[in-house]
Amino acid sequence: MAAMRKSSASAGGLVYSTDAGRMCPVCRQPLASCTCRAATTAPADGIVRIGRETGGRGGKTVTVVRGLSMDAAALATLAKRLKAACGTGGTVKDGVLELQGDHRDALMALLAKEGLRVKRAGG
Repeated sequence: MAAMRKSSASAGGLVYSTDAGRMCPVCRQPLASCTCRAATTAPADGIVRIGRETGGRGGKTVTVVRGLSMDAAALATLAKRLKAACGTGGTVKDGVLELQGDHRDALMALLAKEGLRVKRAGG
């Protein structure tokens, strides 16, 4: 029994710290100063891709915006403006904007007005 506890504890890792917040499971650093995640993310090609997802969300539709090459503060302010324009809730997770519901057409128009190159991703 003790061996099972020890192996399961070593297989996991620190996920959250009250001092630093969320932690990277690979390098064990705070997400803000994570070095391994920056190397694994794909470079932005200047095209914002807007898609619709339902998987893993209990059947709920979510509009996903990827490819925004902004810092966290600018992304949060853009998310607030887009949520207000669509009249819906949403969040920013790992540089990806998620809005509740299907708002692809409205987001394409709004982001095109911002001067961004926008593509519809998926089906």
